[in-house]
Amino acid sequence: MNNAVGEAQTIVLLGGNSDIGVAVVKAAITSFTRTVVLASRTYDKGEQVAATIRRDGLDVQVVAFDGADTASHEGFVDALATRFGDLDLVVVAFAALGDPEATRTSPMAAAELAHVNFTGAVSSIIAVGNRLRAQGHGALVVLSSVAGERVRQANPVYGGTKAGLDGFCQGYGDWLAGQGVRMLVVRPGFVHSAMTAGMKAAPLSTTPEKVAEVTVKALRGRRRTVWAPPLLQVLFSVLRHLPGPVWRRLPLG
Repeated sequence: MNNAVGEAQTIVLLGGNSDIGVAVVKAAITSFTRTVVLASRTYDKGEQVAATIRRDGLDVQVVAFDGADTASHEGFVDALATRFGDLDLVVVAFAALGDPEATRTSPMAAAELAHVNFTGAVSSIIAVGNRLRAQGHGALVVLSSVAGERVRQANPVYGGTKAGLDGFCQGYGDWLAGQGVRMLVVRPGFVHSAMTAGMKAAPLSTTPEKVAEVTVKALRGRRRTVWAPPLLQVLFSVLRHLPGPVWRRLPLG
């Protein structure tokens, strides 16, 4: 459990191969952290990430996790608690970008992406929230996206899932707040990562490490929502209110 000064001793990453998630975990580790759990769909890739985190006095474990397998989520979280004790900080970072051409036209492709990014995320967040409520403490960090602030035609299914997830987390986080559990929603812009490799960078693009820096600062500052970079909050306060014809002409996709 958290130590006397509130530092997480056990950190769990759902989406153990996520570049942003891994960066957040690395930034959140302190001298008080004892255990890091990387929950990954691909064990070998998870072990490669674990090798970059392991150090003396820090136990890093890789466990199998499938964000799409909603039926397994409650049992998975219970098994984590049985094995590792209290879960102090849980980072939910799994998501797929999808093929915009396919998801705009194929009902099956769209449904598969929506299931992972929204249904799977909601299922796992509630499973974790139940455990943290039972403990009476803990923090949840959920990676949203500015893509959900005003969904673009370039990738409407991905943006729609992030809009839905962000909205859910705002309401669910309000409910958790009165039960000793914190939720922080992180809204990154374009991040240079494996997911976006080969894509044209959007304005105000950033890196996983910069997102992690903003996230950990917000977590320690008791924030509920944070933008990365912070200037995006100002930008989208304007963009979200633009008339449709103007919005569609912007070179944002």
